[in-house]
Amino acid sequence: MELWEAAKTCRRDFLKICLSGAAVMAFPGQALAKVVRKKIPKEKTLTLYSPNTGEILKEIPFWRNGSYLPTEIKEINRFCRDVRNDKIASIDRKLLDMLFDINQSFPLKHSKIILICGYRSPETNAQLRKSGHSVAKRSYHMEGKAFDVRIEGVSLANLRKVALRYGQGGVGYYPRSGFVHIDTGPVRNW
Repeated sequence: MELWEAAKTCRRDFLKICLSGAAVMAFPGQALAKVVRKKIPKEKTLTLYSPNTGEILKEIPFWRNGSYLPTEIKEINRFCRDVRNDKIASIDRKLLDMLFDINQSFPLKHSKIILICGYRSPETNAQLRKSGHSVAKRSYHMEGKAFDVRIEGVSLANLRKVALRYGQGGVGYYPRSGFVHIDTGPVRNW
C-alpha cells in the first residue's frame, strides 16, 4: 500500500511539472510574471554624473511610495539638458525607471551613472548629423526618451547584457565611444 501511494504521488508530481512546463511554453509572459515577482522599493534614487559639465546629482530620489517626485524630476530634467545649448525637456519617467532597474542589477546598487548624453535638442541633433556624427535623424534623445550611459565599476559588455535582459526599449552598444545607449522606444538592439 505504501509503495502504491508513493508511486501515485510521484506520478502526480510529474504531471504537475509537465503541466507547469506546458503553461510556461504556451503563455510565457503570464507564467514568468507569476514566478518572477520583483520587490518594489519604497524609494528609487539615482546618482548621476555628467562628464560634459562636471555636475553630479548624488542619490537623488525621483520616486517614493508609488509617486514620482515633481521637484526632483525637474532637477533631473535640468541635469539631463542639452549641454550644447542648455535646452531642457522632460525626461521620460519610464527611462528613469529603466535606468534604476538596470543599476539595481549590479552589486553596488548606488553606483555612479555617467551620463554621456541625455536630452538632445532637434537643433543639436541636426548639427551633429551635418558634421558627420552617426546620430539617428529621429533620435529618441530629442524626445527625452534615451540615455547614453556607462556605470562606474561595470564593464560596458556587462551593462549591455543587463540592459538587453531587462527587455524593454532599445539597447545600443558603443564600446569604442565608451557607452551603452538605452531608450524607451520599441524593443531592439544594435
